[in-house]
Amino acid sequence: MRVYGILADRAGLVHSPAALQSATPQTILRTRRLMNSCQMPFKWIRNGRRNWAALAAVVLLAAGCGNKEEEFDLTRNIRETYADAQQAVHVGNYRKAISIFEALQARFPFSDFATQIQLELAYSYYKDGRTEQAIEAADTFLRENPTHPRVDYAIYIKGLAYFERGQTMLERLFRKDINRRPPKDGQLAFSAFSRLVERYPASEYAADAQQRMIYLKNRLAAYENQVARFYLERDAYVAALNRAKTAIEVYSGADSGAESLEIMIEAYEGLGMTQLASDTRRVLQSNFGNNPIASN
Repeated sequence: MRVYGILADRAGLVHSPAALQSATPQTILRTRRLMNSCQMPFKWIRNGRRNWAALAAVVLLAAGCGNKEEEFDLTRNIRETYADAQQAVHVGNYRKAISIFEALQARFPFSDFATQIQLELAYSYYKDGRTEQAIEAADTFLRENPTHPRVDYAIYIKGLAYFERGQTMLERLFRKDINRRPPKDGQLAFSAFSRLVERYPASEYAADAQQRMIYLKNRLAAYENQVARFYLERDAYVAALNRAKTAIEVYSGADSGAESLEIMIEAYEGLGMTQLASDTRRVLQSNFGNNPIASN
């Protein structure tokens, strides 16, 4: 059994569906129907005396019926229902898939399919735009199954949900500059992808996570510089310096690194720390030789 298309839809990245481990549940429901097929009436004597012969016959008959067990093998039904849900995912009918997975999860919370269904739900929620529920489902899986072999999958889905939530449809449509908006979801996505790459570098999702981290790194560093510029305009040099340092140290390699160094130089000069300003200018020159500030 496979989970369809869980990898990202980002242009330029080609992936194959991720295969989750197949499970073979032996969920057997055993029901005993005592006395249902062998009911035998007996009467109580009005004067309080029991008909002992009739009672003994009933007891013996009940014992015989009690040994009869009807076994209902639900494995086939679960598999068929699970396959229907996966087919719904495959054709993009995520709402139908979610309703089936939720029903299976509620009906068989302790079955061999339980952990599989948690992962399927997280992905289906994500694809259906229910990012909050996708994150919650991924967190639940990670909390309950910390050593599961598909932990990397859950972390990846969680990162994707934060990644998609970080930019609204209107921003995508009108290409609005999002560097001025606090990127809380971007930070959470970056943290999730970093965790995935660091802990599971051989994961099939690590390459895509790294690509997304590059985008997030540039965006988060640009936001830090935006805030630093805000502080510079108000002569809050220490605050500006701290923000620029964060952009350099936390988001190393971002494409706004030169701007971060420029802000640091200006902040040091505003604080009267000429030596530190000169040192930073040399760093700027060695890394961005064509920068006009570096040559001053």
